Amino acid sequence: MRFPALAVPALAAPALAASITLYLPPVPNPFTLPASTHATLSTLGSAFSAPISALNTFVFHNVTPGSYLADIHCKTDGFRPLRIDVARDADGKETFQAWDTFRGNEWGNKGETLPVKDGSAGWGVEAKSLGKKMYFVDRPQFSVLSILKNPMILMGLVSMLIFFGMPKLVENMDPDLKAEFEARQREGPMAAMSGQQQNPLGNFDMAAFLAGSGKKEGGAGAGSVSDGRNEPVRR
Repeated sequence: MRFPALAVPALAAPALAASITLYLPPVPNPFTLPASTHATLSTLGSAFSAPISALNTFVFHNVTPGSYLADIHCKTDGFRPLRIDVARDADGKETFQAWDTFRGNEWGNKGETLPVKDGSAGWGVEAKSLGKKMYFVDRPQFSVLSILKNPMILMGLVSMLIFFGMPKLVENMDPDLKAEFEARQREGPMAAMSGQQQNPLGNFDMAAFLAGSGKKEGGAGAGSVSDGRNEPVRR
């Protein structure tokens, strides 16, 4: 049986198509992953899917040129998404490059370039693990130490220590040192606020100051002579 001449290039084309392999990292142990673990290679208008193989790899065959997003879907572990660009060189063979990518960013924002290696299942790249998936969060437990770590509680405790501890310290001080301490308290600004120190502005006469005279003089006593300077002017 002879095939038409036009069918020969069609049969040879799949041999030149790219085969991309995703290798699982040694951690976590690939043999502990569930059997439903699979990988997808998606782009606008097309998508490829590959199950996990016995060699702990994901193999995509006949990948056409384009820019793809590679994802590994697993129930127990998370893996970093990859960007894989497939291109055709001058010889007609398809080659590919891989980078780290980030969800939510522009597609042109490429991450670290990943090396393409020739492994047991062919040319491919190694995926990176993000660790175990956490579906539940433990409820925080009540602890007295967590209350003591609060800054407001610490400030209140220090204030109470100063309020109740300072009088005890003053009582146990040396008599000379205690007298000096009390003298400094009477001269301080807090003494004027509490009324222990006489206000220097208590005898200040604002009316006399505005009139240009000194302190207000008292009434004429015995032996005082009135020269008319302190008498009101009649008009």
